Parts: sequence; structure tokens; C-alpha cells
Amino acid sequence: MTHQDIVDPRTGEVYDRVPHASSTQLHDAVRAAATAFDAWRSVTPGERQDALLALAAAIAEQAPRLAAAECRNTGKDYTEVLEAEIPAAVDVLRFMAGAARGVHGPTAGEYVRGHSSLVTREPVGVCALITPWNHPLGSAVDKLAPALAAGNTVVLKPAETTPMSALVLGEICDRVLPPGVVNVVCGDRDTGRALVVNPFTALVSLTGSTRAGAEVTTAAGLAGIKRLHLELGGDAPAIVLADADPAEAADGIVEAAFYNAGQDCTAACRVLVAAEVHDRLVAMLAERAARTAVGPLNNRTHLSRVSAYLEGLPEHATVVTGGTPAPGPGFFFEPTVVTGVRQDDAIVQDEVFGPVLTVQPFTDEDDAIRLANDVPFGLAASVWSRGAGTGERLARRIDAGTVWINCHGVYATEMPHGGFKHSGYGKDLSVYALDSYSRIKHVMSKTT
Repeated sequence: MTHQDIVDPRTGEVYDRVPHASSTQLHDAVRAAATAFDAWRSVTPGERQDALLALAAAIAEQAPRLAAAECRNTGKDYTEVLEAEIPAAVDVLRFMAGAARGVHGPTAGEYVRGHSSLVTREPVGVCALITPWNHPLGSAVDKLAPALAAGNTVVLKPAETTPMSALVLGEICDRVLPPGVVNVVCGDRDTGRALVVNPFTALVSLTGSTRAGAEVTTAAGLAGIKRLHLELGGDAPAIVLADADPAEAADGIVEAAFYNAGQDCTAACRVLVAAEVHDRLVAMLAERAARTAVGPLNNRTHLSRVSAYLEGLPEHATVVTGGTPAPGPGFFFEPTVVTGVRQDDAIVQDEVFGPVLTVQPFTDEDDAIRLANDVPFGLAASVWSRGAGTGERLARRIDAGTVWINCHGVYATEMPHGGFKHSGYGKDLSVYALDSYSRIKHVMSKTT
């Protein structure tokens, strides 16, 4: 049996080992979910609500243990995880516990003379949930909650480098939910591929890179046209108009850019600023970046990847602050601000996924929208302006699933999260998430 060394990103040292699931163990987990599905799908929405509320309570009770596992594995701040990320996960479970009881559809009735129709919402089956290393616990719960609320059973595969909080979550689920409803398997990309093509999985929900999304799409299609829910990469623009409050914009963008060391699909990556206030905003961003403390990147390979973008900058680009790995142990990279970039530069077009901000000037609103939309991704964006209606006007033209106005990275469980273009499709959070994990059936009866 192969094992994965688990590394503390703050020190770069191995502190645990986790075995990879064998092909037999993986198949057994999927079969367990398939066996449990027959009973779980028949549980009433009210009974599922009780189960999910019990799971939420158990997670809240185990919050210190979950936070410790998450932080040691990812390098995140313990207080932040304990006081923000775990309560958010609990809130998602509580919301989904009730959401499945209030789903509405077309009214049953006679739409064809002599025939009655009704519409039912059914669970899909066994859902393969494949989660990323940047938010291991939060991403797992964002998928788990609507999948279970809709009546599905699941097999959860956490990222290879960050399985620890998922294993704790799996233990909690085993104590609260019926056997086989939630199963956790650890492994590498090959494990994930095997889970995708397993004949008993009906849906694959992936949060990861666009490359991973493309691979899953191909494999799932060849394996039987499986349903997909893809939350992929981002390259979020922050458009700062000339009339914006520069201090408010700089504060909000820096926080959104460097949270979790920029390892967030909705992180502010590209600042697009009116040319007349460009230099002032750059100075404010650089000053704030220089005094911002960030956590480590997830692993040594990713540190090398982020470093390569800065080492390979074209001559026309200028690093205003940061730009290099931080000295000392662990996988830290300095908060970085880069100016002089062009739209076709790799650092603009790609998702760097690190504590790196690029800044580009624009001439007018049309130019700003062109720059904002001229990347492969369409997950999130923000607009900063004091003008009444300006934010809403630009938001309608931005090709992204979420647009914030005078803020960035603020979430509400009741509101959907998901992207366009290479950022994937399907929604997390809100009642819209249930659409991905259920199927709609029309039943018609002849009455005369």
C-alpha cells in the first residue's frame, strides 16, 4: 500500500502519513454508498433535515479538533478557521437542512386535457466529491450538504496533500449518519480518476483547476455521460473607477488578494484602475502589501510554480513590492504587486493562485470591461466606485458568476457561488446548489 507524507506548510516538515486507498478499498467505498442510497433516498426531507442538523451540531462541537487538523495541514491561522471557516461550514449544513423541504416546482395539474401532470425532484445517486487543497473543510461541506439534503450518498476524496480535516469530518459523519451515506477515501490523482470512472458513481463534483476539470469532463463522458458539477479556476478583476474611495478600495483589494496567501479561486488578482488615479492606487496597494502578513503556500511544488511567474516576468513589467519567496522554513511567498503588465502576459491570463496582484490602467469603462473579460475565466469580480448605479451598470457587463460592488470576497449562504467560461458550471451555496445534485421527473397520468 502506498502512503502520502503529510507536510506542515509552515515548516516544510513531514508530520504524518496517510495511506492511499487501494482499488479494492475504493470500490468498496463506492459500493457502500450505492447500498446506502436505497434507504437514504427514501428518508423524508424532514428526517434528512434532522440528520443534517445533528451533523452541524457535531461539527460545531468538534470545532477545535477540526480547526487543528485543518491548520496543521494547510498552514492557516487557527483563530480564523475556528471563528470564521468552521461556523460558515456549520451554517451551510443548517441552511441545506431546511432548503430541501422548501423546494418549489411547477404546480401539478391538467396541462393536457384528460391527463394530469406532476413534477418530482429525485436524488441522482452516488456522488463523487473531489475537493481541493486550499479550503479542504469548507469545500467538502459545500458539496456534502446539498448532496445529502437532496437524498444522495457520497464518496469524498480530499486533495492528496490536505486530507486531515476530511478524515475528521468522515469520523463525525460515521457517528451521526447511517452507515455508507458518507465515505472518505484518500489518494492521489489516479485515485480521483478511478472514482470518476467507477460505474456506480452517478455524479462528479469537482473543485480544482481548469486542467483537472477538463480531464474529469472527458473521463466522465467516456465512462457513461455522468453528471458534472465543476468549480474551477478564477482570475478575478477588481475594477477601480476614478471616483472610488482609494483607501477603501486598497484595503478591500489587499485583503481579498492575500487572504489564504492568495490561494482562493475568487481572490482579487488583477487590479484594473482608471489611468488618472493609477499611480496613487499603486502606492497604496504596495504600502499595504508590504505590511501584510500572509500564511504559507500549500506545498513546495506550488511555491516553485508561483515563483516561476515572477522569475519569468517580461522586461516591461515592474515588481513594486515582494516578488520572491520569503526567507526561512516553510513555503512562504512575499505579498507582491506588479505593474506594467500587458493583457497577453502569462501572469495576467493565468491563475497564479498566490499572493500576487497585477495592476493595469484603463482609459474608460469600455476599456475596463474589455480587460476584465479578456481572460479564460469568469468566476468573480469587483467594482469600486462612489457613483450611484455605476457598479450595477458595470456588473451587468462583466462575464463572471459573482460581482461585488465596493467589497470583494463576501459570501452569504443564501446566495449562489459558481462561475462561467473556464471557471466551470453549477452552483455552490443557496437553493440553486440542490439543482446540481437532483434530477427532475415529469409523471403524467391519463384521467379520462
